[in-house]
Amino acid sequence: MTENEVAKLVVNVAYQIHTKLGPGLLESVYEEIMVHELIKLNLLTERQKTISVYWDDLKMDVGFRADIIVENKVIIELKSVETIAPAHPKTLLTYLKMTGLKLGLLINFNEELIKNGITRIVNNL
Repeated sequence: MTENEVAKLVVNVAYQIHTKLGPGLLESVYEEIMVHELIKLNLLTERQKTISVYWDDLKMDVGFRADIIVENKVIIELKSVETIAPAHPKTLLTYLKMTGLKLGLLINFNEELIKNGITRIVNNL
């Protein structure tokens, strides 16, 4: 399965969740349901995956965590905020670079229309 095929499934799940629940819930609620639905689709899904930082021969597990990684191909960062800050897409791009993954989805559930809350972030895709 390609990154884009995984992303399509993730976007469909986000749409279903947003249609049923709407905006305004805590990020943790959306994350729990997203993981549940992705597992139901038989997708390898890792939640709150630690992203290590390497410097020379030093490995640091300093608390960077990807919300969800699907099929070892796509990082999903979930938000439920009024406005996406400029740092949010930059952070996701850094996660992609640090993991060597190529595609990330920044999903803000606090939008009236979920399509306005989904941003694709690519790293040499």
